[in-house]
Amino acid sequence: MLDVNGITRTYGEHRAVDNVTFDVPEGHMVGFVGANGAGKTTTMRMIMGVLAPDDGQVFWQGEPITPAARARFGYMPEERGLYPKQPVLDQLVFLARLHGVDAGAAKARATDLLERFGLGERTSEKVEKLSLGNQQRAQIIASVLGDPLALILDEPFSGLDPAAVDQMSELLREHTARGVPVLFSSHQLDLVDRLCDSIVVLHQGKVVARGTSRELRQAGPLRYRVVLGGDAGWVRAVSDVEVIDLDGNTAIFQPGDEQSAQRVLAEAVQRGTVSDFSPVIPTLSEIYREVSA
Repeated sequence: MLDVNGITRTYGEHRAVDNVTFDVPEGHMVGFVGANGAGKTTTMRMIMGVLAPDDGQVFWQGEPITPAARARFGYMPEERGLYPKQPVLDQLVFLARLHGVDAGAAKARATDLLERFGLGERTSEKVEKLSLGNQQRAQIIASVLGDPLALILDEPFSGLDPAAVDQMSELLREHTARGVPVLFSSHQLDLVDRLCDSIVVLHQGKVVARGTSRELRQAGPLRYRVVLGGDAGWVRAVSDVEVIDLDGNTAIFQPGDEQSAQRVLAEAVQRGTVSDFSPVIPTLSEIYREVSA
């Protein structure tokens, strides 16, 4: 398990990361979401030892993380870190060897993954000749070549087309199936929702929500949709009820408690036809906006 415990980082008077705590269990994929400037990249850099925390600590397998453990992590920074003038296969072999992989094994692994990601015919091309999306593919490959103990990936899906997103998702699932903990940041909330076992939401340097997608939804405000045979404007007058949206015969409202919701239903039945009365399950995007407001 990777355990981030109360890490903090300050630049002058600006606290970029403020007492951030979360964990990435073995074999789990954790999504790290937040607006630009929320502190995601700074947190990842502290996990990898690129930056030192002012306070707090990172643990690996229950012990303070060591340089030797970090050297076995696969890391993908947000900024592309490939050498533009070097052929892509040579570049990948070089990076794998930095992780201690034998040259022959490194070449075989890199060639196999380049084929898998549709770059098998471009192994001798210089990195700068690749499109941004293909450079992203190459950088993803670089992060997994060293048989990583954990994966820390900063915006790995940025710039990828749908086919590459599917390939990347499959690659990450293969690693979690082997017990590798994966932490990745992304602004693509639907993708995070689909792939991740749990989610950590960062806002202004602080963790404002964390848990499974289901837990985050259940923790959100209780809301209902009611669809009537006639106009739903009367719902505004029900005590302890806030109407969130009203459109003709349909109202979405937030009751103070379940009893208030039942009063709306009872009144609706008295007034005529009720086509629908159901809880509104928020999307991850809606939850994110709520907790980041």
